[in-house]
Amino acid sequence: MNSRQRRGVILLTISVLCALAAFFGVITVIGDVNSKVGPEVTAYRLKSDIAPYTALRADQFEKTAIPERWLSDSAVTDLAHIQGRIAVTKLRKGSLLQEDMIVKRPALAAGEQEIAIMIDAATGVAGKIAPGDLVNIFATFEGRRESDPDESRIIVSKARVIDVGTLTPIGAKRDERRDAAREAVPITFALNTADAQRVAYAESFAENVRLALLSKGSPGALKPGESTYTLDEDKSR
Repeated sequence: MNSRQRRGVILLTISVLCALAAFFGVITVIGDVNSKVGPEVTAYRLKSDIAPYTALRADQFEKTAIPERWLSDSAVTDLAHIQGRIAVTKLRKGSLLQEDMIVKRPALAAGEQEIAIMIDAATGVAGKIAPGDLVNIFATFEGRRESDPDESRIIVSKARVIDVGTLTPIGAKRDERRDAAREAVPITFALNTADAQRVAYAESFAENVRLALLSKGSPGALKPGESTYTLDEDKSR
């Protein structure tokens, strides 16, 4: 073997050793990354914004893989967990779904039924009433005859709210311009049959239906004369 061949063998050997060193270096880096990142688990990301108190559906989320060590203990990893639950606050697009973002939808008690009505956004309910709140439901009616005074009536006292929907465009009411832009919020209550009938009647025939949010510990029953009001009562004082 001449000197040129020996140099070639030496260079080839050095190249092989360098390649082996690079290979083991890459293996070492990959092993180090894996040891720091760890295995991945499934999590769920929001496809779009979700309004507060909205019932959750599987198609509102997309699956994503997150390193287990980077995922919080409260992260939702199974969409079966959202069944029968609603958003606590507004959920933002791209956020990972967490346990503290959702709560169980309030259940109906024995003898109760769900009834939903549209409440005009102008009454100020948007963002102020939440599931679990208690409200008085007011309705205003025109007098049956010209000589009869208009009347405001509390048709249901301490009605329990179980769901609050999102702002929805609705058509103009009677005697309003057809192009009048109005928005309403669907509010769902848990009521007994008699109260549900009162609410349905008021939504159909009352001039306006409004909600009054009650504070915690409000009296359970109305005093005599508190359920109705006419302007004549003030004029007579």
